[in-house]
Amino acid sequence: MAETFRVERSTMIDAPAAAIFPYINDFHAWAAWSPFEKMDAEIAKTFSGPKSGVGAGYAWVGKKSGSGSVEILQADAPSKIVIQLDFTKPFTAHNTAEFVFEPQGSGTKVTWAMYGPTTFVTRLMHMVFPMDKMVGPQFDEGLAALKSISQRAPVA
Repeated sequence: MAETFRVERSTMIDAPAAAIFPYINDFHAWAAWSPFEKMDAEIAKTFSGPKSGVGAGYAWVGKKSGSGSVEILQADAPSKIVIQLDFTKPFTAHNTAEFVFEPQGSGTKVTWAMYGPTTFVTRLMHMVFPMDKMVGPQFDEGLAALKSISQRAPVA
């Protein structure tokens, strides 16, 4: 099995990157589109750092979603956002999430990727539930929701 994994999904959004970027660059806006925000009704979040951009972050604890934290490491408006993603429960994992915005005509191709090392625990999990099958559909769902809100109206 590979030492690392990568899950990636893309979609075309009929909006400029500048209209999409704020929905990802501000964790407060994630509730409007992220499938991970909807999977646990009892999730508790604690925001930290600036409201958006580099250093913005939050930690979460939930019954279904476990616990962990995220922090924006890079925010190159409007082309790329890189996020450190650390899980602490139900298992420990340290991954990177990346959003890349590529202008295509009057729209934008948005690619959401997550990658990181495959630990002993994740190798066991991948044998039963390949990461692409576990996370890929959630990325598709999130990108569809991001497309919907981005094409309706820009972030205020």
